[in-house]
Amino acid sequence: MKHFMVLLMVTAGLALAGCASKVDYGDAQGRETLNTDFGSTDLQMIAAKMVEDMLSFPPVVELTANRRPVAFVDTVKNKTMQHIDTESITDTIRSKLINSGKFRFVDMTRVESVRKQLEYQNDSGMVNPATAIAMGSQIGAEFMLYGNMSEISKSANGKKDVYTKFTLNLMNLQTGIIEWSNEKEIRKTKSKSLFGL
Repeated sequence: MKHFMVLLMVTAGLALAGCASKVDYGDAQGRETLNTDFGSTDLQMIAAKMVEDMLSFPPVVELTANRRPVAFVDTVKNKTMQHIDTESITDTIRSKLINSGKFRFVDMTRVESVRKQLEYQNDSGMVNPATAIAMGSQIGAEFMLYGNMSEISKSANGKKDVYTKFTLNLMNLQTGIIEWSNEKEIRKTKSKSLFGL
């Protein structure tokens, strides 16, 4: 009986040790395939495809040959059933475009903060007028990036198929003309395992 109790305690200890979680660093660029939900690999594929295509499109090549046009990023509409941080996608696209040396961006999400700072500099009497930035001296954007994300999801016979489409457009604000547009399509399938997991 005594040996049985010792064996039971050792077995329970090993079982608990086996349930302990382990955290480790992985490759941020590595392929993530845990499930059919939108993930980091999808974000990276979309950003790479959009930037590569935009920067190689002949009219955009011509437009950026001798200058860096100013653009802003509007929201990407998430028309999927998933909670997707579309701002994270556009942040990555914007960063890649800025780092290409071809575009400059104004950040429309910070307009209110900038306005408050300019009012403080110009109206509070606390900032030296010689160093205050004058109201009305910012550069206006010439182009707007905007888009949509949609999804079709189907399940049958233990199999799930998810089709996601990301569309991005570059609009000339002066003319209203869409100068560039492209899509990235992603399809993921998942089959249930033998044990239903």
